[in-house]
Amino acid sequence: MKAGVLHAPFDLRYEDFETPEVSAGKVLVKVKYTGICGSDIPRVNGDACHYFPNILGHEFCGTVAEIGEGVTSLKTGDRVAGIPLIPCMKCEDCMKGNYSLCKHYSFIGSREFGSFAEYVCVPERNLVRFDDTVPFEQGAFFEPSTVALHGLERLNYQGGHSVAILGGGTIGMMTLQWAKIFGARNAVVFDIVDERLELAKRLGADNVINTKDEGFMQAALDITNGKGFDYVYETAGNTITMKMAFKLAANKAQVCFIGTPTRELSFSVSEWENMNRKEFILTGSWMSYSAPFPGHEWEMTAHYFGTGELKFDDSFIYKIVPLSRIAEAFEWFKVPGTVKGKILVDSEA
Repeated sequence: MKAGVLHAPFDLRYEDFETPEVSAGKVLVKVKYTGICGSDIPRVNGDACHYFPNILGHEFCGTVAEIGEGVTSLKTGDRVAGIPLIPCMKCEDCMKGNYSLCKHYSFIGSREFGSFAEYVCVPERNLVRFDDTVPFEQGAFFEPSTVALHGLERLNYQGGHSVAILGGGTIGMMTLQWAKIFGARNAVVFDIVDERLELAKRLGADNVINTKDEGFMQAALDITNGKGFDYVYETAGNTITMKMAFKLAANKAQVCFIGTPTRELSFSVSEWENMNRKEFILTGSWMSYSAPFPGHEWEMTAHYFGTGELKFDDSFIYKIVPLSRIAEAFEWFKVPGTVKGKILVDSEA
């Protein structure tokens, strides 16, 4: 098969590679699309890769090409999306169903060969089937959707309340939709790009706020009659929005940081005192799994993608590139601000 093989930092090559063999309990997937994740960038354009040569890629979808002995839940031709985490299933965290916190896990596309290739072989439980009516482009967005749902549920989320979503990227847009599906009374998206805010409106946001506008904080609080928001989800991992969350939270609110920060973060005494005085609950979210593995996050994504209630918009995608141009795609990330949306790698092109 052909694959994008990483031989060293900044040395990603499109070349021949041995097609994986199917063993008992495993499934060979003919890959259609793989999304380039933010975690892939430092592995290619940095020193974060675990070993060489390696095949990255974990946000993938495709069709079942072959099944191994004992596989019963899938058949050849099924449309499937990849579930990249391979927990040990033996540690204390796994025994409690907290698979995201497993200390002895493996991961498809970093610790094991992934989907920047024509084929990938994974355990049966690491695939979820989706309906034939769901386009493959949408199938590549399973993991972002499950990350958003997992984050939503890290709080004691209930419908009928106000929700602030800070960041209008893919995770933010998925968080918005899950919040609305489960009954948000007023869901507001915050971003600095008008195009993303227009997209949020199309996807069901009740209000949008451009945080570059003068007086945006007062305008946001006015939406809640000055009380602040009952639920606040930070999805950008940005210092500014993480601090903003503390200001937007209502008394006794719940706040979840879904976004992953990339630099050191500190709070002033007055900023931190927001949490003390408001007595809001602050937590984080990591990945997208629950018991029984891989969790209802994946089943519900398949269901709501299938019904159309969890919407997909073409603007989620920045570009689709053939596998043969994968190295070029990673070059674009070297210039900040160039990539506006998800890049999908097409393994069949």
